[in-house]
Amino acid sequence: MITVHTVAELREHVANARRSGQRVGFVPTMGNLHAGHISLIDRARSECEFVVASIFVNPLQFNDKSDLQRYPRTLPDDQQKLAQAQCNLLFAPNVEEMYPNGQESQSIVHVPVVSEGLCGGSRPGHFDGVSTVVTKLFNQVLADKAFFGEKDFQQVAVIRKMVNDLCMPIEVVTVPTARAEDGLALSSRNGYLSTEERALATGLYQTLNDVIAALNAGAALNSTLNKAEQDLEKRGFKPDYIEVRRSKDLAPATTGDDEIVVLGAAFLGSARLIDNIAVTLNRKID
Repeated sequence: MITVHTVAELREHVANARRSGQRVGFVPTMGNLHAGHISLIDRARSECEFVVASIFVNPLQFNDKSDLQRYPRTLPDDQQKLAQAQCNLLFAPNVEEMYPNGQESQSIVHVPVVSEGLCGGSRPGHFDGVSTVVTKLFNQVLADKAFFGEKDFQQVAVIRKMVNDLCMPIEVVTVPTARAEDGLALSSRNGYLSTEERALATGLYQTLNDVIAALNAGAALNSTLNKAEQDLEKRGFKPDYIEVRRSKDLAPATTGDDEIVVLGAAFLGSARLIDNIAVTLNRKID
């Protein structure tokens, strides 16, 4: 695997791949890679001959500077994992390469509606930072396909809308959430959990499943969500949000909906965990 740190080097290698007739797949990450990231690389390899990964901890998407500072940087270990997964090229720029004119003067890409509420409500400006850096990366890599995990359901919705609205010539491919044996969604932030917290962490996934079971049984939506927040607290979490949205457009679910996604975010110790389950209910919401 080749590692490059500049856009010029990146474009040279991608252009060579294209000249040889290879399709280019792209997996953007912030590093500290786990099995979920590698599943994206595997999917990209199954659909494209030349696979590019990026590692960039994007300061524009952090509204909490202390969170940015403590976000784990594990480049040597990440390089080894990507090489073992047969990734062809790693793009690992620094902040100056990505924002040569400074972050304050950087043009911002804002994706309305789907970026509002949920994580967008809890982390103001987060999705503006995500959509801006992903736009830059798409323009730098010029891939045929980009691969994202379904754990970040709202992020994928934001990126899909951005690609459609701005007529970007790239296909967005989603890959199912990678989970530990007990159901916990794999995340770089799981490393913040203590041993005791890790034993409790699957409670978020359990609560989302409980919401689905209650709605399938005919329970009212509002009372189900209120109980879910109480259950999260009993399981040791500090709830951020738990909501039911329409899976097709992330609009709030209402009476008559059955294609839904249950999304939750909650703090466990210093870790903020997110998860979601998309499902077709066996009955419409009352």
